[in-house]
Amino acid sequence: MPIDPLTIVMVVILAALIFFMFRNSRKRQKEQAETRSKMQPGAEVMTNFGLYGTLLSIDEDDNTALIETSPGHVVKVHRQVLARVVEPTTAPVDSELSEPALADERPAADTSAVEPEYGERLDEAPKKPGAKSDD
Repeated sequence: MPIDPLTIVMVVILAALIFFMFRNSRKRQKEQAETRSKMQPGAEVMTNFGLYGTLLSIDEDDNTALIETSPGHVVKVHRQVLARVVEPTTAPVDSELSEPALADERPAADTSAVEPEYGERLDEAPKKPGAKSDD
């Protein structure tokens, strides 16, 4: 009984899909374990719905966490909504461009106000040069 080449290709593709599925699953589990290890009281966290705050405590029994969003405001959330630990970011300093050099490169904003000429009323539109007057 000869084996069809199409069957062999389909089995190889199925095996590759299963391999990548397990690989991605293990990778995701590692990332979740790493995130859980970083979630200690005092860490800055972000929830799935975009709420930022300081983690006060995690209750393993109730699957809840207490987050202080601002001084004196504590929010109780489900532990699984804690999406990530917010790492403090530092911008790399470029040695060639200093802060004054960056300020010089920005175009200056036009802050001059348009002053009405003597005798013009502010509630009237300005007359165009060469336009006929209604007088």
